[in-house]
Amino acid sequence: MWDFTDKPSRLLHVGSILASTPRSGTRGRGAAPPSPRPTLLMAITLSELGGAQSCVSQLLPGLTEEYDVVVAAAGTGPLRAQALEAGARFVTLRHMRRELGLGDLGALLELVGVIRRERPAIVHAHSAKAGILARIAAAICRTPVRVFTSHGWSFRAERGARARFYRLAERLAGRLTTVVVCPAEIELEAGIEARSCRRDRAVVIRTGVDVRPFHHRPETARPTLISVGRMKAPKDFRTLIEALALLGELDFEAVLVGEGPDQVELASLATERGVDRRVRFAGARDDVAELLEAADCFVLSSRSECLPVSILEAMASGLSVVASRVGGVPELVDDGVSGLLVPPGNPTALAAALRRVVADADLRLRFGEAGRKEVVGRYDLESYRLAHRELYRSLLHASRRVPYAAM
Repeated sequence: MWDFTDKPSRLLHVGSILASTPRSGTRGRGAAPPSPRPTLLMAITLSELGGAQSCVSQLLPGLTEEYDVVVAAAGTGPLRAQALEAGARFVTLRHMRRELGLGDLGALLELVGVIRRERPAIVHAHSAKAGILARIAAAICRTPVRVFTSHGWSFRAERGARARFYRLAERLAGRLTTVVVCPAEIELEAGIEARSCRRDRAVVIRTGVDVRPFHHRPETARPTLISVGRMKAPKDFRTLIEALALLGELDFEAVLVGEGPDQVELASLATERGVDRRVRFAGARDDVAELLEAADCFVLSSRSECLPVSILEAMASGLSVVASRVGGVPELVDDGVSGLLVPPGNPTALAAALRRVVADADLRLRFGEAGRKEVVGRYDLESYRLAHRELYRSLLHASRRVPYAAM
C-alpha cells in the first residue's frame, strides 16, 4: 500500500499492481484507434448532493485537459452541471437506483452499453452500487484499468442481511479491480480486514478541497450551527436534534442543509422537542460554501463515515467542528485542538460539546484557525488532483494500453 498524496513518486511502482492483476485481454475487432486523449469513464450512483459527488466534482477540472472524461450517473443533480462546466461529458443512467432490486440487472446492462460505446481506457467507479456494477461491466468489456474509490464501505454503514450482501459483493468486485483508492488509512484497513481489497493493490489518496480566502467572522450574540448531509442513515440528524433540545436557554440558530427520506420525520421531531423555531431545514442548496462562511460552528452527527468532505469544507472555511468519533473523522479533527469529538448516537455528549462551543467565541476561533491550517497543509486540491493523474498514468503505462511518453 502507498499513500500517493504524500509521495506521488511511488506511483512508479504501480507496475507491480498490474503484474498481480489478471489481464483483461485485447479489445474486440473493429475497436477505434487510440484517441490523443485516453477516455476516462467516471461512474457514480447518483448525481445528487453528497460527499462522493463532491469528490468527483472537485477532481474533474484537474483531469479534462489530459483525458476525455465521461461522467455516468443517475438523475440530474448538481454533479451534471459541475461535470459539464469542467469540460466533461455527462451520461444519464436511467436504470441506476440507490436501493437494491431486480432493476440492478438493467443498470449493469446499461453500463455495459456505455462502456462499449465510449471504449474507455480507464473506468473509475465511485459509491457503493455503481462501484460494484461498473467494475463488473468494465470486466465484461475488458477495460484495461479498473479503479474504485471507497467513500465509506457500504457493509459498515448497513446492518443485517444488507451488510452481508455488500460485504460479499465487495469481495467479488475486488477481484476485478486494478486498484482500490481509499481516502483514509482507517478505510484501507477496514477494506483489508473485510477482504474487499488487498494491501498490494490499494492506495491512499486523501481528499482535497478548494480553500477560499479566509474572512474573519464578526462576533455574534446568536451563533449559527450548520450541518450538511443527506437526511438518512448513516447520517444521524435525530441525535443532533435531540442534542439541540438539551441546550435549553442557550441562544443559537441551527441550519440543516440537505434532503432525504427522513426529512419530514426530523421536522416533526424538532417541533415535538420545541426547537423548531431555532432549527431551519434549508433543503438541498448550491451555495453551501456561502452558508459555511456565514456560520459559526459545523456539526456532523453520524453513525458511519469515511473521510467526510463536509468536515473538510467546514475546516477550510475556518469553522470549529463538533462531530461523531466514527470512521476517518479523527484523522481530520484533532479533539480539543480543531474541534470536539463525541461518541456516536449520544445526544447528551453531543449537547455538552455544543454547549462549550456555543458559549465560547474564543474557543470557536481557536478551533477554526487550527482546522483551517490543517486543511491547507494536508488536503489541498491540487495535490489531490495530481495524485490521481499520476496514478492513472502509471496504471495505463503498466497495462501497456497507452504510451507513457504520449502523456
